[in-house]
Amino acid sequence: QVQLVESGGGLVQPGGSLRLSCVASGENLSIGVMAWYRRTPGKQRELIAAVTRAGTTNYADSVKGRFTISRDNAKNTVLFQMNSLKPEDTAVYYCYAEPRYGSGTYWGQGTQVTVST
Repeated sequence: QVQLVESGGGLVQPGGSLRLSCVASGENLSIGVMAWYRRTPGKQRELIAAVTRAGTTNYADSVKGRFTISRDNAKNTVLFQMNSLKPEDTAVYYCYAEPRYGSGTYWGQGTQVTVST
């Protein structure tokens, strides 16, 4: 059983920054792609950034140039640096991971990010 635990959400003013982190734990852990999703009320969960084990990254257009995803394979950790935050970035952010081999998906519990004055 793999668990993903997120931290780092909170309230920030427009233009501010936050950093989210997510740590994967479990027996025989071997993680493939890691990613961050977000969901706003009334909308589906949206993929906003992903990173492979090799460090290849992809971003949604809405966050490109403002957010940076990175990972530490040795620590099974993915980080998400969010800069120049806007009110429309307000959402619950979810950590996501896939096993390196085989099938399946893992999700964190979600962390609230609120961008407001």
